[in-house]
Amino acid sequence: MALQSMTGFARSEGTSGRYRWAWELRSVNGKGLDIRMRLPQGMEGLEPEIRHLLSQYLTRGNVQVGLTVQISENRVEAVVNRDALDALLKLRDDLGDGLVDPAPIRLDALLSIRGLVEFKEASDDPEAIASRDADILAGLERAVHSLSEMRRIEGDALCRLLSDQVSHIEDLARTVEADPSRQPDEIARRLESQINALIGAAATLDRDRLHAEVALLATRADLREEIDRLKAHVAAARDLLAIGGPVGRKLDFIAQEFNRESNTICSKSNAVAVTSAGIELKVVIDQFREQVQNLE
Repeated sequence: MALQSMTGFARSEGTSGRYRWAWELRSVNGKGLDIRMRLPQGMEGLEPEIRHLLSQYLTRGNVQVGLTVQISENRVEAVVNRDALDALLKLRDDLGDGLVDPAPIRLDALLSIRGLVEFKEASDDPEAIASRDADILAGLERAVHSLSEMRRIEGDALCRLLSDQVSHIEDLARTVEADPSRQPDEIARRLESQINALIGAAATLDRDRLHAEVALLATRADLREEIDRLKAHVAAARDLLAIGGPVGRKLDFIAQEFNRESNTICSKSNAVAVTSAGIELKVVIDQFREQVQNLE
């Protein structure tokens, strides 16, 4: 399964009957899948299907979903207030005997009576509305597919970049491991020199204290555990990059572990070359973690 970035954009548009619609999807980094929608009034009922559809393609990211719908063909219908019309006709009948030669009610007279006839946008029947909504949701699926594809392409680029950074971390770990300051004879020579300095500085130095200092110096000189853990984390990161899918959180955890080991190497280092490699490690690890934040 390929890696996916959490950033992308997609647009889909089309027509259905007398309606023209357009979807716009924007996705950025997020801790989880946060979907925010802007839907036209009266189309809020599509929200559950929209969420379900997006969750089938995406697992993380802040996703902005926008839908616009326009009517390309206006249809107007006249709505007669039947109660008002009945009341008017009844009034004419009631007054009929008292009127002199009552004339028929003219249409223009009826239209001039406020509230008797109203003109409004004609509404579609349920079948037409259902067909429109189905077409709009099909357009959304195309937009989500395009968004997912854009995120996959960016994910491929991130995968290559992260793989190079993991290789750089591995090379720096080997540099630390191979540094002459870590060779047993060099460690022994340095400890002997430091012990002689301690003895020369205090002739009455307590032997127990001396042994404790020697043990501390030996421990600080040993970076075996840190190097082994770095190698293990490198292997784990490569496995996750090969597996793909939504592994961003796991890689972020590994980045934290990388950082922990590099901090320990820098604090325990007593050689310029090891310190330099440890600092470069921290720089590469920061770059690695920054890029991991973009992964799903």
